[in-house]
Amino acid sequence: MAKTYEVRTHGCQMNVHDSERISGLLEQAGYTDFAAVPDTERPENPDLVVFNTCAVRENASNKLYGNLGHLRPVKDKTPGMQIAVGGCLAQKDRSDIVSRAPWVDVVFGTHNVGSLPVLLERARHNAEAQVEILESLEVFPSTLPTRRDSVYSGWVSISVGCNNTCTFCIVPALRGKEKDRRPGEILNEVKALVDQGVVEITLLGQNVNTYGVEFGDRQAFSKLLRACGEIEGLERVRFTSPHPAAFTDDVIEAMAETPNVMPSLHMPLQSGSDKVLKDMRRSYRSKKFLGIIDKVRERMPDAAITTDIIVGFPGETEEDFQGTLDVVEKSRFSSAFTFQYSIRPGTPAATMDGQIPKEVVQERFERLIELQERVSWAGNREQEGRTVEVLVAPAEGRKDAETNRMSGRARDNRLVHFAVPEGAERPRPGDMVTVEVTYGAPHHLVADSGLDGGTYEVRRTRGGDAWQALQNAASAGTPAGAAKPAVALGMPSIGKPDTSAPSAPACDIG
Repeated sequence: MAKTYEVRTHGCQMNVHDSERISGLLEQAGYTDFAAVPDTERPENPDLVVFNTCAVRENASNKLYGNLGHLRPVKDKTPGMQIAVGGCLAQKDRSDIVSRAPWVDVVFGTHNVGSLPVLLERARHNAEAQVEILESLEVFPSTLPTRRDSVYSGWVSISVGCNNTCTFCIVPALRGKEKDRRPGEILNEVKALVDQGVVEITLLGQNVNTYGVEFGDRQAFSKLLRACGEIEGLERVRFTSPHPAAFTDDVIEAMAETPNVMPSLHMPLQSGSDKVLKDMRRSYRSKKFLGIIDKVRERMPDAAITTDIIVGFPGETEEDFQGTLDVVEKSRFSSAFTFQYSIRPGTPAATMDGQIPKEVVQERFERLIELQERVSWAGNREQEGRTVEVLVAPAEGRKDAETNRMSGRARDNRLVHFAVPEGAERPRPGDMVTVEVTYGAPHHLVADSGLDGGTYEVRRTRGGDAWQALQNAASAGTPAGAAKPAVALGMPSIGKPDTSAPSAPACDIG
């Protein structure tokens, strides 16, 4: 039987997409997804566990070493089992991981994901841990094989790395300087995914707004959005994450004028205080941020805007924090990812004066959560009575089975739980359902309109067809939802097209 693997992912969408590449590499090397093995054949434990780690939050390392500690006795009783640690924390801590957890077999960084199969084999052959951390990207991740998690929705990287110098962020040190892919290569990957049944793509970059600077086109991102709008069969386009300092009007116009670009926007605020923004080296101020929000809503009145906010940055006063509350109130975010500031060694903020006591940070954090909950709930209540189109997901609701509902995302990316009327067509993941919102909860929408004879329409899509074909092809006994698309070959790389090479001479054979 083939060796089995399990990838455990922590952190951002970049890590999620990197994990798809890790899975693709392992499957090409002969491994099998542990979760996809039929119940009757699955061993007690996988032969390989890979942790794809995050280093943004303070508890990231505690979580990793806690998980590694739990795995040690499992490995001791499982002959041949291997453990690998990759991602941002691996890039940061390097050999410290092996010294603290000597039962780890491989440590690899953000720049050398493609080395994992070789490192695993080397560790097995040499019977000692292998640590390989490159300082810069040598191969763009999109050149690697990929085992995607979804057959109808996909991530597409447009760039990696970041040129910003935010004082709280360690990502540039771990992901490196920004590297851009060529627009044609991105579009080719999108088209290839659509040909496979994908109806929704999310363009990924640490800062999508600066895409194109490397090859001299400051409007490259808006052009890319418009080009995605011309791809037949592509129904939804999203992107993450933009940076307010680089967010320009041409992107707003492209969003508003391109029908398949969704009216949803993630716009990280971090703080509403101009003083704190300056200390963070966030090169915008609250007035500019609110101006962007106003422009977006002027062109897309129904857009749902989400954000990131840090509470308790060094030197933050009560007045500074009130500035954040004021911006949150004015911005009417549909939701917010809120964080308590934590020291990240290696960042400028780690050594700043004015570190805020934990109890003060906690109290401010709770006030922010209370305000955002109120704002989110009010925004969701405004959705009641509206008709929304939902892209159905396999399982986004924890109580779907109990309530006989299914779940998915509306065009504005709000989570919707909808009822399926008795005797009505049941949609497949990847299909679209049109329903009317009957209740707006703080964190989701409920759409039970079909139960009372109201709006309930199913539109079967190529995404649903692809999902159904995948289930039909799965082995008997495979757990529901465990089947994933086949491994896809990598796509081309990065940088400005090479125009220096001479053209090939014409054939002169008579």
